[in-house]
Formats: sequence, C-alpha cells, structure tokens
Amino acid sequence: MHYRLRAEGEDARLGVVIAKRFARRAVDRNLVRRLARENFRRLRAALDSRDLILRLILRPGDFDRRALAEEIKALLGRVRLRPRH
Repeated sequence: MHYRLRAEGEDARLGVVIAKRFARRAVDRNLVRRLARENFRRLRAALDSRDLILRLILRPGDFDRRALAEEIKALLGRVRLRPRH
C-alpha cells in the first residue's frame, strides 16, 4: 500500500495495480480489484484525504476470497490510523 496526502477536504482515491506475473488469470486479478474497491467503498468516509495505491507484490498461494478481503481491510485500516504529517 502506497499513499500520498491530498489537499484538505478532498475525498480519498484508490488505485489498484496487479501485475500478470503475480496473478496470471484475469479472473484472479479482477477478484482482487473487486475486493479492494468494495472494502475501500465501505471505509472511504473514515479515510483521510489521500491517494492510495494498492499493489500486489507477492503471488498468493490461493485466491481465498475471505483471506484477501481481510488483508485488504487490514491494509486500509492501517492507513486510516496513521497520523497526518
């Protein structure tokens, strides 16, 4: 998860990057994107004004929907809890 602060009062934005080398099948890449967008949508009101980029950097062993959703939720929660600089 990478992030950059935005101007005060602007909404948070999300970008998702999933390389083919980490998720060969389009179905798997789309699953990660859908889960990321859904969790972001739910937490958007609680997030500060930031540009967020979620980037897959390891090949998951299996694409367990619940495990992926929990990990994405935890990442977004950590960004939400960080103090502003």
